[in-house]
Amino acid sequence: MDWDDVRHFLALARARSVRAAGAALGVSHSTVARRVEALEARLGVKLFDRHRDGYLLTDAGHEMVAGAERVEREMATLERGVAGQDARLEGAIRVTCTDPFIAKILVRSLASLCERHPGIELELSADAKYLDLSKREADVALRALALGASPPEHLIGRRLVPIVLCSYVGKAHAGRLDPDRGGGPTRWLGSNLDKVMQELVGSSSHPDVPLWGTFESMAVMIEAAHAGLGLIMVPTYAGDPDPELERLAKPDLRHVGDFWLLGHRDLRDNARLRAAREVITRGLLERLPLFRGEGDGWSENATLRTEVAPSARRARS
Repeated sequence: MDWDDVRHFLALARARSVRAAGAALGVSHSTVARRVEALEARLGVKLFDRHRDGYLLTDAGHEMVAGAERVEREMATLERGVAGQDARLEGAIRVTCTDPFIAKILVRSLASLCERHPGIELELSADAKYLDLSKREADVALRALALGASPPEHLIGRRLVPIVLCSYVGKAHAGRLDPDRGGGPTRWLGSNLDKVMQELVGSSSHPDVPLWGTFESMAVMIEAAHAGLGLIMVPTYAGDPDPELERLAKPDLRHVGDFWLLGHRDLRDNARLRAAREVITRGLLERLPLFRGEGDGWSENATLRTEVAPSARRARS
């Protein structure tokens, strides 16, 4: 049985759409369909029923999933074992992080490594999607973990910098919106984590200010603050460098989590990944004051609290 056929079968079983499976594998939807049809012909059994709503596993397909996933794990282990011995400073480095603000820092940190070693090819994913390090969907991950949390045992990790929330307002709207500067009616801008936001607002200096709207990404929330739609709470690494944002008079700096740099144990000795972890570590630690929120106003109007609401802890773990 061809492993590539099995890989295409698993992708389709998970996505239920040839287009989505193709996107996940980086191939065309016709390639997925052709591979799966070839596998069905070779096995002499139908693995999927084709419906208007997508591809649904047959009983035989369901039985095959568990075995295919075991093969997938074994192939991933084999691949990591070989890659872990690679002493070359060339090849792909797949890095994943939480958001574009962190990605900007990582790109600047990794640029010198790529310049020194032109054979390195950088692949960077900048969103909250969980990429599996065991399957080598990514090689190096910078992930946000709740206070006191630790990474899974199969990963190597180092806690690097804190995640400190701060309250901001669009600079052009501070006089109108900041409650402590004589502002009129105001509101907090909400996210899709409604319960977390409610608890954060409830423990802020302005617990009676209502929540309004839903802004799913930090970048969109910041744009809404620029436009004067309301007050926001975002990490200092995103808020402090923004010239169009200003801290509230009572900024409520709160240590809510930490960034950890993670990799798989099997890839500990891979030369290019080790070099990438080193430059990322150095780049973030050089910016420690930014992550701690030690910018303008730190000494006179900010006190750092270590705090995270119960539901926020669950959401980040």
